[in-house]
Amino acid sequence: MIVNNSGFMSVWYLTKLLFKKPVIVHDYPKGIKAFYVRINDDMKNIATMYALVPKVGELIGKSQREERYEVIEKRYKERYEVIEKRISETGLPLEPYEWYLDLGRYGIVKHCGFGLGFERMILFTIGIDNTQDDIPFPRCPEKADL
Repeated sequence: MIVNNSGFMSVWYLTKLLFKKPVIVHDYPKGIKAFYVRINDDMKNIATMYALVPKVGELIGKSQREERYEVIEKRYKERYEVIEKRISETGLPLEPYEWYLDLGRYGIVKHCGFGLGFERMILFTIGIDNTQDDIPFPRCPEKADL
């Protein structure tokens, strides 16, 4: 299975050219996802799942969070220089990001979550071509009454 982090073109290739129908992709390579996503026992892939549909893209995304402190710490340190650079470029302090390591130090339960794109689900179900046509409350500058 071809999986990379290029976004639209990968989804388009899988759903429109290769399978020509909705596709579920799971167990992404660990290098293209965040350090806090759980690594599978093979130590190469991570516990994720995405439901991809033609003309819509990602409909559902799910991942399990890493609960093993040693793994969190190792992956965090591998990416720390990149994370530190990105945080410093934004001008934010580094200290607020230590809370995640504390979860592992003091105990964390296995947990995961998922997200469902509601407007994308409507787009897929109804079969319209543009998500702008299925948004019940469009966001535009003229309608931002605050």
